[in-house]
Amino acid sequence: MLNIRIKLPYLTPAMMGIDLERADRGVADDLRIVPTGTARGLSQLVLRTDIAGMPLEWIDYKEAARLYHQEQVAYTCGSPLFELYGGVNARTGRRTVLEINSIVATVGHTGNPGNTRHDYVPPLNNQTLFRRDAYLCMYCSLRFPSRELSRDHIRPFSQGGLDVWTNVVTACRRCNNQKASRTPEQAKMQLIAVPFTPTYAEYIFLKGRRVLADQMQYLLAHFPRSSPLHDRIQRWLS
Repeated sequence: MLNIRIKLPYLTPAMMGIDLERADRGVADDLRIVPTGTARGLSQLVLRTDIAGMPLEWIDYKEAARLYHQEQVAYTCGSPLFELYGGVNARTGRRTVLEINSIVATVGHTGNPGNTRHDYVPPLNNQTLFRRDAYLCMYCSLRFPSRELSRDHIRPFSQGGLDVWTNVVTACRRCNNQKASRTPEQAKMQLIAVPFTPTYAEYIFLKGRRVLADQMQYLLAHFPRSSPLHDRIQRWLS
């Protein structure tokens, strides 16, 4: 059994990633790749995939250790993050050491609705919506922290609009109030981007906390080439 003694030899400022939680709070003026090691520690999440390499979910180091212990980890990718130390074997005198990487592929039931259902639509919530739109108001094109943003329905409920990904955009409160219960055309306001429904892999990225560059590159490979997120992340990585 592994105990709570944990070594973090790999969590150095040289490891790069994007801190979506800081962006939620408006800490960063822009979304960009930054050193995350000093702020990450044990809160850094591991990207779990199925054995075919399809992204599944974010897990913490404890869940990753459980998967290793139950021999559900088929292979690993990315960079090493943690070393977990267990007890000493009475016969060999060796201590159990478990190294956990930033990406782990697991066997068994995938639980990935994006694989099993072609009509899968990720649940809509403000956090992932604001991240999809890069915290930009889709009318005035200015960036705001989450607390100053709102969900705008392009075609309002009063005109038969639905609360779905393709009918909602991020808007600052001023623009949302100005548009009111009208369509952009009726309010003479122009959208700066077309709303889209994220795929399952894109949704996994949008749900991330602090996404390492290697995790981002891995997820990027599963995004549609036409995805706005694809171009955005390529700019961050370059």
